[in-house]
Amino acid sequence: MSCMKEFTKGLLKENPSLVMLLGMCPTLAVTTMAQNGLGMGLATTFVLVCSNLVISLLRRFIPDTVRLPCFIVIIAGFVTFVSIMLDSFLPELSEALGVFLSLITVNCIILGRAEMFACKNKVIPSILDGLGMGLGFTMSLIVVGSVRELMGTGKIFGFEIMPDFIEPMTIFILPAGGFFTLGCIIAILGVITKKKPKKIGCENCPSRAACKSYAGGTGEEETA
Repeated sequence: MSCMKEFTKGLLKENPSLVMLLGMCPTLAVTTMAQNGLGMGLATTFVLVCSNLVISLLRRFIPDTVRLPCFIVIIAGFVTFVSIMLDSFLPELSEALGVFLSLITVNCIILGRAEMFACKNKVIPSILDGLGMGLGFTMSLIVVGSVRELMGTGKIFGFEIMPDFIEPMTIFILPAGGFFTLGCIIAILGVITKKKPKKIGCENCPSRAACKSYAGGTGEEETA
């Protein structure tokens, strides 16, 4: 159950982009198309999982004085591997992601999980943490990218979706549209996940058993 919690927390409850507001640069820069968001998200997920795995394995051997430089070297190695693979097999996606692909090395999501989780936990929880955070980041990029591509070009993943009589709004594929779309999605998510306040009363009080005013589970005050 604990391992499942480590995996699911990054999907919604602690979503890196929409809740913790991390990795804003790629979230805003590469989401002009849903395809770009998917590519960046999967690349980041791969680096997250692999770096968490290695850092967790080496956590007892990395000195505290050089902890951060070691993390960056490990992460940079996996980013280089991803860059080579994309250049070889998906050159158009690699060109679309541009410099933001290399900047995965210093992405605060990856460094944050390495510092806050992987270097303090065992391998399996660290892998699940990286996978959950990566998939949560990927989903947020796909959602933002889909909305911007649909509203800005009338397409999603290159397929025509919007009817011809509706004119696309170019502003959505511009930086201003990215900020507006991300803000709206964060607001909608906040409303959906908003917790209802707990009811106040004897029945909901954790100390009711020891309370003299609580009479045998009736919720009424004792009478003399």
